[in-house]
Amino acid sequence: MRIAKRSELTGNRILLVRLAAVAGALVFGGIFLLILGQNPFVIYGSMINGGLGSFFRFRETINTTIPLLLTSLGVMIAFKMKFWNIGAEGQIYMGAFAASYFALNFSDLPKPILLIVMAVAAMVMGGIWLLIPAWFKSKFGTNETLFTLMLNYVAIKWVTYLQYSLWKDPNAMGFPKIASFTENALIPKLFGIHIGWIISLIFIYLVYMFLSHTKTGYEISVIGESENTARYAGIDIKKAILKTMFISGGICGLVGMIQASGISGTLSVDLSGGVGFTAIITAWLSGLNPIVVGIVSFLFAMLQQGGSYIQTAYQIPSSAAEILQSLILFFVLASEFVIRYKVVLKFKAKGEVEA
Repeated sequence: MRIAKRSELTGNRILLVRLAAVAGALVFGGIFLLILGQNPFVIYGSMINGGLGSFFRFRETINTTIPLLLTSLGVMIAFKMKFWNIGAEGQIYMGAFAASYFALNFSDLPKPILLIVMAVAAMVMGGIWLLIPAWFKSKFGTNETLFTLMLNYVAIKWVTYLQYSLWKDPNAMGFPKIASFTENALIPKLFGIHIGWIISLIFIYLVYMFLSHTKTGYEISVIGESENTARYAGIDIKKAILKTMFISGGICGLVGMIQASGISGTLSVDLSGGVGFTAIITAWLSGLNPIVVGIVSFLFAMLQQGGSYIQTAYQIPSSAAEILQSLILFFVLASEFVIRYKVVLKFKAKGEVEA
């Protein structure tokens, strides 16, 4: 038995595979719910209701979508080049750190100027944080997967140190927290939701144009396909890697600023909520497509919010809700495998049979 690359499926075949995956997820999830003594139809309906059933729930779903979407766009750019940026979590925290420095020390600046400075600082710091492994990769051929992963923990521990020591608010009655931002440093809201959703939509367009209609986007595709081809075409691979990774890390760094300014109102070690790792999944599920990733991120956020809702509404343990979410995710990921690969069974007498 071996796994081989599948020839490209037609659009209808791909749609059928994905619909079958969704159906399989619902069936197996329903069996799991029946074992728990719950009505699957009621639970599935409640998950949708938990994500979209009221303005408050819809707002929370959007608030979850925003960082997931932007981070997915950031890591997507790196993945297109086959540079495995597993360090988005660290880039988010370092971006939040840079933005918080200006929010806490330059709060007398006019609000528009302060927010712009915070955003630029967050993007620069996030970009620099990814430039570190990118430089080592281009210079010495180091493993970027491990490098970026380890930098996550450096960033998280740095923010923890700030929260518990260096930047600890003396007026917090001993509680380990950093002082809250002033109004000047808080992202404004539109329709009751902070304007991160507008920023996300803008970045979907920008990343799409960057990857599809710029010279750098073309270089990213060529390098991702084959570095030898890129060299033959005269592309400066080292320069392209550094430039691309700075952009990738910069978008992830901006997420830190948005979370600190739009959600937490300060810098906190709980700021990210693991979105840097979840974005790896949503980026791949979207097929590294900037437009599709918006839809995937929203659906994933709705699944998370719905899972939280059924825990409270039906007293389902958090572990059970996570198993249900994981079952759905597993089937969706399995469908992507079926679309791209096939299992070939080889028999001595009868030749090969594809499955």
